[in-house]
Amino acid sequence: MDDGLLKFDLVSPEKKLASLEAVSVIIPGAEGDMTALPNHAMFLTTLRPGILKVNKIDGVEEYLVTGGFAEISKTGASVLAENSMLKQEVTSDFLAELLSEAEKEGKTASEGSEALLALRVNDIKTLMEVFD
Repeated sequence: MDDGLLKFDLVSPEKKLASLEAVSVIIPGAEGDMTALPNHAMFLTTLRPGILKVNKIDGVEEYLVTGGFAEISKTGASVLAENSMLKQEVTSDFLAELLSEAEKEGKTASEGSEALLALRVNDIKTLMEVFD
């Protein structure tokens, strides 16, 4: 692998969506977007619903992720997503269902997780605006 590239893997419970070399990967982390580059310090983060952008030598691939984890190292970035699909495959029906599920979870949430679920609902609503 070229020293200027990093190994990127994207996996959901159903399948491996990507395994390629990337120039950089922009990840929707729980604390905000972050960019993984070659020689990055080791880092583990949870994901929020958002768009994951993989910058390759020959173009860009974008994926919707609905949550999960990302592990970044010096040589690569691995994303284990709750649910993921190519951005162009996302439908408004899928996002509406995702929002409905998050809102239902929010109604039955324990006191400690209410704020996190409210953030999730907000992130999904923001995504819906992107796809309008």
